[in-house]
Formats: sequence, structure tokens, C-alpha cells
Amino acid sequence: MKPEAPDSNRRKAVRRGSLAEYRAALFLFLKGYRIVAFRYRTRLGEIDIIARKGNLIACVEVKARRSLEDSVFAVSDFAQRRIRAASDIWLAKQRDSSRLSIRYDIVSVMPWRWPVHLPDAF
Repeated sequence: MKPEAPDSNRRKAVRRGSLAEYRAALFLFLKGYRIVAFRYRTRLGEIDIIARKGNLIACVEVKARRSLEDSVFAVSDFAQRRIRAASDIWLAKQRDSSRLSIRYDIVSVMPWRWPVHLPDAF
């Protein structure tokens, strides 16, 4: 059997991550959140999903891992800083920003299980 090329592995990882983000967005929608941004990118960082429920904004990092613990530990301090920086930029562009409260969540997407939502994860 021929080993897979690094490009092939990268494409599979990107595909798996995209599918996990769509599953997480659907899961949040079913929990009553409105998805207001998907893969929000700035020069300072990226937020996988920005969801809103009332005046609460959830900046969600999605992790596709084998276990919940792996998902949590995969969100490094550096990643948290980049997500916070991106959220500051997004929030500054909102007309009603003074009424909004912001929270940073993780959604863990594991094989053959419902996604797990960890509100206020960092």
C-alpha cells in the first residue's frame, strides 16, 4: 500500500474540519442560536462560528477530535488570544455593540456522537 502524500492528508484534515464546523453550526441552530458569521477572518485571527442568542454573542471554536479532553486541550493560549482579537474587531463593527455581551465557547465534534457545547470555555 502506498503512503498518502502530505497534500492529500492536508485536504482530508481541511474537509474533516469543514464538516465539523457545519455540524457545530447546525447543532447551535437547533439549540436556539442564530449563526451571524461563519469562518470570520481578520488579519489578527479567525473565529469559526459567531452565534447570537438575544444579546449574547458566542464566539465558537470548533474542534473535531476523538475525545472531549482532546478538543479542549487543542485550543491553545495563542489561539484564544487570536480569537479574542478577532472578536474585538467584529464587535466594533456592530451597531448595537454596547448592548451585547460576549462569550467564548468550544464545540467538540467527535465521531459518532452529538457535538458537545462548552459555554464560556475560555
